[in-house]
Amino acid sequence: QVQLVESGGALVEAGGSLTLSCAASGRIFSKFAMAWFRQAPGKELAFVGAINSETTDYRDSVKGRFTISRDNAKNIMTLQMNSLKPEDTALYYCATGTHYELYRDSTLYDTWGQGTQVTVSS
Repeated sequence: QVQLVESGGALVEAGGSLTLSCAASGRIFSKFAMAWFRQAPGKELAFVGAINSETTDYRDSVKGRFTISRDNAKNIMTLQMNSLKPEDTALYYCATGTHYELYRDSTLYDTWGQGTQVTVSS
């Protein structure tokens, strides 16, 4: 049974940087996709980015600002967020599933963390 735990959320000023981590317990095959989603107050869950053993995918609004990486030996995925904007404020979740493809549909991921709050002040 895989469990995911996010950490690193904080209050940061606009233009600042933050690194989120997602630690996985249990065995995750490096080829399987891992993803970040976020949910802002009053809005639906939204895809942020995803990574598998070969590539990454990002939503347009974070391209060039956010970077996803993973350390398969340590079972940790990170989300480096730079040039943060107030609209990045949300509860950030990591997720994984037993698929290689980098889906943007949250329903295709079956294991989720509890979330970590990122607040960007203007």
